[in-house]
Amino acid sequence: MPAFVTTSIIALASAAAFAAPAAAKTLIYCSEGSPEGFDPAAYTSGTTFDASSRPVFNRLVEFKDGTTEVEPALAESYEISDDGLTYTFKLRPGVKFHTTDYFTPTRDLNADDVIFSFERQGDANNPWNQYIPGLTFEYYNSMEMASSIKSIEKVDDLTVRFTLNEPNAPFLANLAMDFASIQSKEYADALDQAGTKENLNSAPVGTGPFKFVAYQKDAVIRFAKNADYWGTPAKVDDLVFAITTDAAVRLQKLQAGECHIMPYPAPADIEALKADQNLTVMEQPGLNVAYLAYNTDVAPFDKPEVRKALNMAMNKQAIVDAVFQGMGQVAKNPIPPTMWSYNDAVQDEAYDPEAAKAALEAAGVTNLSMKIWAMPVQRPYMPNARRVAEMMQEDLGKVGVNAEIVSYEWGEYLKKSMEPGRDGAVILGWTGDNGDPDNFLSVLLSCAAAEDGGANRAFWCNEEFSNLLEQAKQTSDQAERTKLYEQAQVIFKDQAPWATIGHSTVVMPMSKKVTGYVMSPLGSHAFDTVDVAE
Repeated sequence: MPAFVTTSIIALASAAAFAAPAAAKTLIYCSEGSPEGFDPAAYTSGTTFDASSRPVFNRLVEFKDGTTEVEPALAESYEISDDGLTYTFKLRPGVKFHTTDYFTPTRDLNADDVIFSFERQGDANNPWNQYIPGLTFEYYNSMEMASSIKSIEKVDDLTVRFTLNEPNAPFLANLAMDFASIQSKEYADALDQAGTKENLNSAPVGTGPFKFVAYQKDAVIRFAKNADYWGTPAKVDDLVFAITTDAAVRLQKLQAGECHIMPYPAPADIEALKADQNLTVMEQPGLNVAYLAYNTDVAPFDKPEVRKALNMAMNKQAIVDAVFQGMGQVAKNPIPPTMWSYNDAVQDEAYDPEAAKAALEAAGVTNLSMKIWAMPVQRPYMPNARRVAEMMQEDLGKVGVNAEIVSYEWGEYLKKSMEPGRDGAVILGWTGDNGDPDNFLSVLLSCAAAEDGGANRAFWCNEEFSNLLEQAKQTSDQAERTKLYEQAQVIFKDQAPWATIGHSTVVMPMSKKVTGYVMSPLGSHAFDTVDVAE
């Protein structure tokens, strides 16, 4: 099998560059950033999921359009034992993996593919666990899936049984997440034999509504309709991601007809977008949070009193007013107010520079210098991280803290921000993957997530906090889970591993030629139901 090579002849000069045969339909999406790769199990970035799992892959169960309700997908049905420990999935017969220029499958999807897709993430000795040096499975690690799953068994070719060590209330919803996308074991075996295992991350093969065609780094990704799709066929023949990091340029392309949909417009442009007769503008409250994560392993940020003092020094209301411009609200908790178990009784740190300065002095902190990491891209939870960092820098300067702003290319930013001993506090955020509080609290803040390969950018481990999360996962009683998560939020606020920043309203402008697009509360973008008028 030849090594995958990106196609360089695809250019972004204009929409005409993507012209298909007259009878074909092409949907052009002006995406906000480049994917880190095309193996959805290996990353947590929405830019990666939009470009990999959602067009190319399916999961055993998936979320219904526009909801957090789970429905069968590659599994045509499933059963859960009364004790909540056994999940048995009956796979759909006749589901075909993509036939591409670099791979021709000889069989349909079966239980071997499901087992391969999960075991490679949880077993450090699996030859596909570190098939790319330094690659980690953040979700699998942060959610403690390896310790939760006792076994995965092949009952027969079309039946798979998961047995858990203890009940896990969000387990089914977790399997609908992107990290649980089902890969082809046959394709992986062929790559292994050819000595090109890295192509699993650069030339994906799935069962989804679109087939991957080519990627020109930082420029364009091209997909084609999967004629053998097991579900309802996609409405368009070609799907193009025109990677356009600048929101102003995305807006220009949308208005010029060079793309049909653009995500994350600048808040200052939203009223003009709504006034444009050629556009449709959708919006909904985001299931998200933006935050500044301190490195709690590094002095003086290892002291809660120092972190709380820095939080008091920053005027979050002014930041949200200036950056979100009416399309967001100040965050005080690590989960959004639209999520069940949100603890509204929690009191946020008040903006008080004098008290902040006194608290730093009391903690023995003087002449503090620190770095603030500013994301280089827009995300649904963060319109302009650079501006946020600048306002934080100015506020911190008023209490005697010298803050330097740094940034990196998006993939590098995400990778470097996880390195132990990281110098600086990182601006990041999260959009919920499954509508469960555990998806925020465990993935981002648990002790397990603070270990190597986890997504806890604060490297914060509080045993009392993590124990509450474990108790909450082991009961299906939502009222009891709510009490436990409310207690966890109190501990989070007292320990302040983050400066919580804001929760945004998500806006999606698109051409009026576009029909069938459904906004997801989970921040994902699915294009198989989307059509484009001639």
